Amino acid sequence: MGNSYAGQLKTTRFEEVLHNSIEASLRSNSLVPRPVFSQLYLEAEQQLSALEGGSRVDNEEEEEEGEGGSEQNCPPTLYQMHPPPEGCCITDGFCQAGRDLRLVSISNEPIDVPAGFLLVGAKSPSLPDHLLVCAVDKRFLPDDNGHNALLGFSGNCVGCGKKGFCYFTEFSNHINLKVTTQPKKQKHLKYYLIRNAQGALTKGPLICWKGSDFRSRQTSAGACSSSLFPLLESSGPPAPFPSEPVPGTNPSAPLGAAQAGPASDHPSLTAAMGLAVFNGKDSPKHQPLVKNNLSAGPRPSALGILSNSGPPKKRHKGWSPESPSAADGGYPQGGGNRAKYENAGVTCMPQVGLVGPASVTFPVVASGEPVSVPDNLLKICKAKPVIFKGHGNFPYLCGNLNDVVVSPLLYTCYQNSQSISRAYEQHGASTIQPISEEMQLLLTVYYLVQLAADQVPLMEDLEQIFLRSWRESHLTEIRQYQQAPPQPFPPAPSAVAPVTSAQLPWLAGLAASSCNDSVHIIECTYSLAEGLSEMFRLLVEGKLAKTNYVVIICACRNATIDSCIAVTGKYQARILSESLLTPAEYQKEVNYELVTGKVDSLGAFFSTLCPEGDIDILLDKFHQENQGHISSSLTAASVTKSASLDVAGTPVCTSYHLEPHHIRPFQLAVAQKLLSHVCSIADSSTQNLDLGSFEKVDFLICIPPSEVTYQQTLLHVWHSGVLLELGLEEEHMTKQRAEQYVLKLDAEAQTKFKAFLQNSFQNPHTLFVLIHDHAHWDLVSSTVHNLYSQSDPSVGLVDRLLNCREVKEAPNIVTLHVTSFPYALQTQHTLISPYNEIHWPASYSNGVELYHENKRYFGLSEFIESTLSGHSLPLLRYDSSFEAMVTALGKRFPRLHSAVIRTFVLVQHYAAAMMAVRGLSQMKNYTSVETLEITQNLINSPKQCPCGHGLMVLLRVPCSPLAAVAYERLAHVRARLALEEHFEIILGNPSSGITVGKHFLKQLKMWQKIEDAEWRPQTYLELEGLPCILIFSGMDPHGESLPRSLRYCDLRLINSSCLVRTALEQELGLAAYFVSNEAPLEKGARNEALESDAEKLSGTDEDEELVTEGSALEKRSPVKRERSCSHDSVSSSISSKASSSALCGDSSAPPAGPSQGEQARSPPPGGPTEEGRAPGERQRLRAGWEPPAVISRHSPGLAPPPDPSLRTCRRSIRRSAPSSSSQLSSSGSSSSSMVPAAGPLVLQASQCSMTKACRQPPIVFLPKLVYDMVTATDSSGLPKAASLLPSHSVVWASSFRPLLSKTMTSTEQSLYYRQWTVPRPSHMDYGNRAEGRVDGFHPRRLLLSGPPQIGKTGAYLQFLSILSRMLIRLTEVDVYDEEEININLTEESEWHYLQLGDPWPDLELFKKLPFDYIIHDPKYEDASLICSHHQSIKSEDRGMYRKPEDLYVRRQTARMRLSKYAAYNTYHHCEQCHQYMGFHPRYQLYESTLHAFAFSYSMLGEEIQLHFIIPKSKEHHFVFSQPGGQLESMRLPLVTDKSHEYIKSPTFTPTTGRHEHGLFNLYHAMDGASHLHVLVVKEYEMAIYKKYWPNHIMLVLPSIFNSAGVGAAHFLIKELSYHNLELERNRQEELGVKPQDIWPFIVISDDSCVMWNVVDIDCGGERSREFSWSERNVSLKHIMQHIEASPNITHYALIGMRKWSSKTGSREVQEPFSRCHVHDFIVLNVDLTQNVQYNQNRFTCDDVDFNLRVHSAGLLLCRFNRFSVMKKQIAVGGHRSFHITSKVSDNPMAIMPAQYICAPDSKHTFLAAPAQLLLEKFLQHHSHRFFPLSLKNHGHPVLSVDCYLNLGSQISVCYVSSRPHSLNVSCSDLKFSGLLLYLCDSFVGASFLKKFHFLKGATLCVICQDRNSLRQTVVRLELEDEWQFRLRDEFQTANAKEDRPLFFLTGRHI
Repeated sequence: MGNSYAGQLKTTRFEEVLHNSIEASLRSNSLVPRPVFSQLYLEAEQQLSALEGGSRVDNEEEEEEGEGGSEQNCPPTLYQMHPPPEGCCITDGFCQAGRDLRLVSISNEPIDVPAGFLLVGAKSPSLPDHLLVCAVDKRFLPDDNGHNALLGFSGNCVGCGKKGFCYFTEFSNHINLKVTTQPKKQKHLKYYLIRNAQGALTKGPLICWKGSDFRSRQTSAGACSSSLFPLLESSGPPAPFPSEPVPGTNPSAPLGAAQAGPASDHPSLTAAMGLAVFNGKDSPKHQPLVKNNLSAGPRPSALGILSNSGPPKKRHKGWSPESPSAADGGYPQGGGNRAKYENAGVTCMPQVGLVGPASVTFPVVASGEPVSVPDNLLKICKAKPVIFKGHGNFPYLCGNLNDVVVSPLLYTCYQNSQSISRAYEQHGASTIQPISEEMQLLLTVYYLVQLAADQVPLMEDLEQIFLRSWRESHLTEIRQYQQAPPQPFPPAPSAVAPVTSAQLPWLAGLAASSCNDSVHIIECTYSLAEGLSEMFRLLVEGKLAKTNYVVIICACRNATIDSCIAVTGKYQARILSESLLTPAEYQKEVNYELVTGKVDSLGAFFSTLCPEGDIDILLDKFHQENQGHISSSLTAASVTKSASLDVAGTPVCTSYHLEPHHIRPFQLAVAQKLLSHVCSIADSSTQNLDLGSFEKVDFLICIPPSEVTYQQTLLHVWHSGVLLELGLEEEHMTKQRAEQYVLKLDAEAQTKFKAFLQNSFQNPHTLFVLIHDHAHWDLVSSTVHNLYSQSDPSVGLVDRLLNCREVKEAPNIVTLHVTSFPYALQTQHTLISPYNEIHWPASYSNGVELYHENKRYFGLSEFIESTLSGHSLPLLRYDSSFEAMVTALGKRFPRLHSAVIRTFVLVQHYAAAMMAVRGLSQMKNYTSVETLEITQNLINSPKQCPCGHGLMVLLRVPCSPLAAVAYERLAHVRARLALEEHFEIILGNPSSGITVGKHFLKQLKMWQKIEDAEWRPQTYLELEGLPCILIFSGMDPHGESLPRSLRYCDLRLINSSCLVRTALEQELGLAAYFVSNEAPLEKGARNEALESDAEKLSGTDEDEELVTEGSALEKRSPVKRERSCSHDSVSSSISSKASSSALCGDSSAPPAGPSQGEQARSPPPGGPTEEGRAPGERQRLRAGWEPPAVISRHSPGLAPPPDPSLRTCRRSIRRSAPSSSSQLSSSGSSSSSMVPAAGPLVLQASQCSMTKACRQPPIVFLPKLVYDMVTATDSSGLPKAASLLPSHSVVWASSFRPLLSKTMTSTEQSLYYRQWTVPRPSHMDYGNRAEGRVDGFHPRRLLLSGPPQIGKTGAYLQFLSILSRMLIRLTEVDVYDEEEININLTEESEWHYLQLGDPWPDLELFKKLPFDYIIHDPKYEDASLICSHHQSIKSEDRGMYRKPEDLYVRRQTARMRLSKYAAYNTYHHCEQCHQYMGFHPRYQLYESTLHAFAFSYSMLGEEIQLHFIIPKSKEHHFVFSQPGGQLESMRLPLVTDKSHEYIKSPTFTPTTGRHEHGLFNLYHAMDGASHLHVLVVKEYEMAIYKKYWPNHIMLVLPSIFNSAGVGAAHFLIKELSYHNLELERNRQEELGVKPQDIWPFIVISDDSCVMWNVVDIDCGGERSREFSWSERNVSLKHIMQHIEASPNITHYALIGMRKWSSKTGSREVQEPFSRCHVHDFIVLNVDLTQNVQYNQNRFTCDDVDFNLRVHSAGLLLCRFNRFSVMKKQIAVGGHRSFHITSKVSDNPMAIMPAQYICAPDSKHTFLAAPAQLLLEKFLQHHSHRFFPLSLKNHGHPVLSVDCYLNLGSQISVCYVSSRPHSLNVSCSDLKFSGLLLYLCDSFVGASFLKKFHFLKGATLCVICQDRNSLRQTVVRLELEDEWQFRLRDEFQTANAKEDRPLFFLTGRHI
C-alpha cells in the first residue's frame, strides 16, 4: 500500500538501539525505558519534551531517507496521477488556470503574499531549468537547522490566486508538476525566493530539509485536533484538567453516540465542513458562505472550533492562517464523505444546520501511507465498520470511504483519562503517573472481551474502568497526598509491574483468546496501515464473521504505541454508526430513504413472506368476502350483550368517571416550598425582591410548541380557578380568556412575549411570575440563532425571550423553570442558584408515608422495580422476536436506517395481528406474541363494557415521516378488515391538533355528557376510555399527559442509540401513572395474572392452540434461561393462557356464543385450575411462562433471509406439545374469577377495561438495548441509565469524576451535575462565566423539578394562588381587637368632659375630672382590680372566673389591610424607605459609631454607663465635644417651635427578641417627617439588632440588665431622658434659652404599634349630646403634631390614647379626653415626673404601677379618646422571651407556677429565672394561698402599699402611696382582707399602717430582698403587735443563693 518500504532504517545503529530498548523493556519491572528514537536522534535540549510528549519520528522524513537508501531492494511503485479536470491547462510551468508560474516570467510582477507565507521555488521534473513560484505557509517549512516544520502543507497559487491548498498532492496537480512518484514537499520545494536590490525575485538559499524533522505527539495539553471541537483557551471554560473533554465529544455515547452535532452545537463549523464533506474541492459557490459564517460569530467562542494547538497536521483541508484550524472539519481524504451523501441523493451543500454527522466527518490525526477501503465493503459485511482512533497516529483512508465510519471518541476518552492525576498535581502530588497507554489499551481489550453479543460498548463504562484501575494502582499515593503534606521524594514504585509496549500485543492476545474470537487482535510491525489493510482483507474474505471488535496494535517501532479499534459486529457497528448522527441528520436520513423509495425493497420483501400471497391481496380478499355481514354480526353481538347487561336500556358503566381537578397534598407541599423559596429571596439582604411592594400576582406560562400541551395547559389554568383567585379575570370566564396566560414558543411567541414585558414594565406593583414549563427543551443559545436565523426562527427562542436583559433586570419578574429532567440546567455555568432549586418530595421517609394520598405515583423507579424477582408481572418488557426480525432484516438491508426497518417491521406485526384477530389465523406466524396480545386487547376491550369503553395503545414513532407511514398503513389495514368502528387510530403530531372520526366523537360526547355540537377533543386526556392506537410522533415528547385508559406503551421504536439520560427518561416518562392506593400494586399485578381472560381475548380456537402450546413448551423446555428472559414479556404467556377467552368466539358464532363458550370451556370442578394450585407452583407457573419468541432466541442465529427460519421456528413450537392446550386454556379461563364456580364467570369477564386502569400502570415495551440499559444497575443499585451523560447539550467536565450513587437525593444529584458537567458552546448557559460564584446566579430564578406526570402544573398553579394570598396577607396584619374591660364597673361620675368638640383638653376643666383607677386595657383582663371610693363592687360584677388554661386562650385579633401610614418590620423594602433604612448614597452601609454615655443615679448607688450606637446619618441629632469626639447630649427642640416638618419628641422603643419582627420602620408612619427614633436593646442582642437595623440609633442597656424585664428599660429611658434634659437646659442656657422652654416630652412606644387612627365627630344633633362619628387611619406624624400642639401641654405628666377595637361604641369616644390609665404608646413629661420612677425590677404591669404612682403624685394623666393605636399580634419576642426552666437538669419539662416559691433551706429544685419574675408569676396565679380571705371578696380588697402587683383576677387591691402629700383613695370606711408590703422603703412606718383597718383573719405578706431585712422590717413596722407569724410561714422564690432570691413572710391578723 503506497510507499510500503518507507521508514525502514537499515543502519546497524538503529537495530542495536531497538534491540537494547526491547530487551530493557522486557527485563524492566519499574522504569519505562527511553524511547528508541529519542536515543537515536534527539538533541539534548529536546529530550525532556520528547519524553513528556512521547515524540515520534516524522514519517515523511523516514520515507525520504528510504527512497534514497533502499531503491535497489524495492522498486518504486509508479505514482498514478489523477487525470486533470476537463478543459484546464496542462502546460508545464503553468497552473491549471493557465497562469504562468515560472520565476523568469514573473520575477518582476507584484505578488500578493499573505501574512505568514513565504515565496518558494518548486522544481518540476519536466522543467529542470525552471523554478515555479509558490506561496507556502512558513510553518510548514523547516527552520535553519532543518527542524520544526509542521507536517502537512498549506499553500496558495501565485498565478491564479487560488488559496487554501491543504494537500501538497493537490497543489502539485494544480501547478502541473507531473511527478512520477508520490509528490513530496521535501523533494520539490527546493529554494527560498528573495527580492534583490532591484526588487526582482531571485533564487535564494536552499531550503534545509535534511535535518531530523521531529514533531511531538500531540499531548493531551493541546486540545486534540481529532476531537470534534477543540476548546478555545481564551473562551472555553477553564478546564479543570488540561484535556477537558472537548464539547463535541460525547463520552456517554455507545462508544460515540448521538451528538447534537455541528448543526446545532457549532454553527460556524458546518460551513467550514461543507467543503470537505462533499468533495475535495471548494467550489466558488460554497466559499462566500464559509467566509460569512466564520466571520459571523463576533467572538471566537461562537465558533467553538478554534484551537491553540497550531495548524492542524497533514492534509487538513481548508485550514488557513487567518482562521486557525477553521476546517478541522475536513474528512481526511479528498474524496471526503461524498459517497455517503450521494447515496442520500444530496448533490449540493445541504441547508446549513443539517450538515453531515459530527464524528463521521471529522478527521483524525493521520500519518503514513494511505489505506484503501475495499469496494462493496458494506455489501459484503452487511454493516459499516466503525473505526475508533486510539493512541498515536492514524493512517489515511482512501477509496470507498462511504462504507466506513471513523470517530475520535475513543481517542478523547484516552486523553481524558491520561489527565486524571492532574487533580492531584494541584495538591503537589506530581509524582503520581497517569494510567499508561499500554494499560489503557489492555483494559479496553478486557472490557470488549466481556461484552455480550447483544451489548454495545459505552464510553462511560470505559472511563470508569480506567478511573478504578488508576485509583487501585495509586491508592497508597492518593492516601498519602490526601492525608499528609507532599513529600520531597517520590513514593516507592508500585509493586505491580507496568505493562510495556512489547508485552502489550501478547497480553492483549491472551485476553482475547478466551472470547471465541469476538475480539480479534491484529499486531502490526510498522504502522496501523498494515493492520487496517489486513482487517479489510479479512472482512472481505468473510473471516471476521464472528468477530465484533478488531483491535489493531502497532507497538514495535518505539516506546509509544499506535492503536485503533474497529467495531465490525453487524449489530454493534450499526448502532454505533447511527448513534453518531445528530437528531436532525437522523430525520434527514430517514426522510431521504422514504422520499427516494429505498424502502420499497423492504415492502417487497414483506410481501414475499406470506405463503398465501401478498398481505394486501389477502386483505382485499377478506374485505370482499366479508363485506356487510361481519360488521353487522359484530355490532349485533355487542348490542345484545350490552342490552343483556343493562335492563334499563341505556348502557351504564360504573368504572368510567372523569376526575375532578383537585389539589393533592403533595402539590400543596410543593407549592408551599416554592413560596418559602420566594420569601427567602425577599428576606435576603440583597434587595432582589421586595414582596412588600407588590399588590397582586400575574403570570405567563411558556410551553414548547405542541398544540396538545398548549390546550392541556389552558384547561389546567381554566379549571384551577387561579385566574379568578388572582383577580385577573371575572367570574364566568371562558377558556379563551386563559389563552393570554399561556405562551406557545413558536414563531408568533415574540409578539405575545413583548406584550408581557410591556405589561410588567407598566405595572411595577404587580409581581409577574414567568413559568418556563418543560424547561429542558430548547436550551440552544441565541448566538446560534444569530448564525442560523434564516433557517429556523424558533432556534434559541427560549434564550432570546427568557434570558433577555429586560427579564433579567426587571425587579418584578420571577422566573420559574419547571421540568422533569433538570440536568442540563444544573451545570457549572447555570444561572440558577442551588438554593433556589425545589425538588419534588419523596413519598416515603424511613418507611413513613409523608403525605397520605389515595393515589400512588408509579414512575420509572417503580417500573424498574417491577422487573425484579418477586414481582409477578414485570411492567417493562422487550419483544425478542421483534428484535430478532429487526436484526435479521438489518443484515439483509444494511443501507437502510434501523429506524426505518424497525418501523416497517412493527407496522407489519400490527397489521398481521389485526388480521389474526379478525380470523385470518395464518397471520399469527407473522406477528409477535406481544403485538398479538396488544391487538387482541385493543379490539376486544370495548366488548367487555356496556358503554364500549376501551383501552389506548400508545405507539411511539419519534420520526414524523415514519409516523405518517405507520398511520396510513394501519388505517388501510383497519379499513380492509372493517374495524373502523372498533378502534380509532390517531396521529399525534406536536404541530397539529387531534382528529377523531365522527363515530368516536359521538361516543366521547356521550360518555363525557357534552352537549356542545362543536366540541372536539383537544388533549389526549379527553380521549379517556376511547379504544385507540395513538401514534405519538415528534423527536421529543413535550409534556403531553395521557389518559388513564392507556394500557400499553409501545416504545419499541424509540431511537435506542440516543443514550443520554434526559432522552431515555423522557420516553419512559410517557408511561408514568397514578395508581389507586387502595389496591397495592403487587396485588394489582397478580390480578392481571388472574384476570387475564377478561382482557386478553383471542380470535379463534386455532389461535388459542398456537399460543398456549408455545407457553406449555416454554414451561417444559429444558433450555436453561437467564433471569432476564422472563421479562421477555411474561404478558405473552398470560395472553396465551387467556386466549381461551369467552367473548370472541368465531366470527360466525351466534350472539349467545360467549356465555356458552365460556361454560363449555371452563374446567371440571376438580380440574387443575390455578386457584387449586399451591401458591409456590402458581408463582412458578407465572414466572416460567414465556412466549415462543424466547425459543427462537436460543435457536441458531437467523440466516440472512429470515422468512423460512422464522416460520419453521414457530411451527416447531406449535407441533411440539399438542396435548397441553386444553389444560392450559382451561386453567387460564377459570383463573379470572375469584370464585372457582363456573356461573359468575361471564359477568366477571365483561368487566370494563377502565376498572383495571385505576389499579395498574400501563405495560411498557422497550427496545432490547434500552431495556438492558434501564434494568442494569451499578454496585450501589443505581440504574445504569442514570449514570449516562445527562443531556445532549452538556459534556462531562472530566472523566475523573465519582459515580452517581443510588443514595443521592435530588439535591445531591444537582450538586453533582453542577460540579461535573459543563454546557456545550451551543447551550444558552455557555456564556455565563461566573462558574459557581454567587454573583453568577440570577437572584429571581427558581427551578422546580419532579418526575414526569406527577402534577407539577397543578403545584405551580397552586403556588400562584398562595403567593397571591400571601401578597394580600403581606399587606394585611393581625391586630388585637378586644373590647375594653370593666366598663360596667365605672360609676357614673358627676364630672364629665362636656365640650365634645374640643380638639385639646382644657386644663382647668380637666383637673376637675376624677382619676379612673380601673384598668380598661383588655390585655389586663386577668389582672387584679384596683378599688377606689367611686366603686361599689358586688362580687358577681367581676367577670367570670377563668380557669388557668383559659389564660392561654388566643387573644382576639382582626385582620386589617395595612394603610400607607403603617409601621413596618425588617421585611418591608420599598424605594421610598431605602435611604431611611440605611441605603444612603452619602454613607457606607452599616457605618456607625459607638459612644459611651454615663450618669449617676442615687437610687442605684452607682454610675450608670449606657452606650449609644449612632449611624453617621443620624449624628446631627446629637451634640459632641468635637466632631467624632465625646457624646455630650441629644439635641432637644423648644416648646415654642412650631415647625410642621419634624416631630419634637424623641421616640424610644424598648425591644427584645424582635430584631426581625419589631415594627421599627416608622418612615411611612411618620409620613416622611424628620424624627428621632431610638431602639432600646439589651447588650447581648446589640449585634443582631444592628445587623437588621443598620440605620437606627440604638441605646444599649448595661449588661446587668440582660435578664431584666421591661421595667428596667422604661426606668433607664426615663432617667436618661431627664439627665439629657438637664444637660440640654445647661447647654442652651448659654445660648440664651430659658430652661422651661426646652421640650420635656419623650414618647415610649411598644414595638408592636402598627397603625394609628382618629375618630371624626359630627356634633350635628339637635341636643348637645347627640353626635355621629367615623374612624379613619392617619399618620403618627398627624397625631404627634396634634398632641404636641396642645395648649398648656407641659402641665400634663402622661398623655396616651385608646387601644383600637372594632367594637368601640359611641360611649367610648363620646368624651374626647379621660383621666385614666395609659398604655402601649405614651407621651411622657420627664420634667414633671422627675421624682416618679418606673420600678426597674418589674416584668409585668409596670405601666399600671407607674400610672398609679404618677397619679398619686398629683400629676395629670390624659388619654385622647379620639386617637387610637392598633397593636399587631407578634408571636415572637417581647415578654414571651422569658422562659422559666430548671437550673439543674436539661429536661425541658414545664414547671408549674406553684413551684416558683419554696421554703428557705429546702431541697427544692432551683429555677433559672430572675427572682422578681418568679414572684410576679406566682402571685398572678397563686396569690389566694397568701390571701385566702380576699378571693372574690371585692368589698374587702388587699391593701397594696406603694406598688401595684397583679394578684390575679379573683382578688382586688387598693393602692395607697406612703409618700407625704400624695393623693390616695379614702379608706376610712374600708376593711381590708390582706396587706401586701413589697420592698417597702422608709416612708412606710408603723404609724402609717395603723390608719388602715383589717378583717379578722386577714393575711399579711411582707416581701424583702433577704431574710435579714425581712426581720428588720417586721421589727421596724411593729407588725408583731397586730399580726401573728409562724416559722413555717417564711418562703423564698425558688432561686439559688447567687441569684439573690426574694423572701416572703406571711402572717394572720389577730
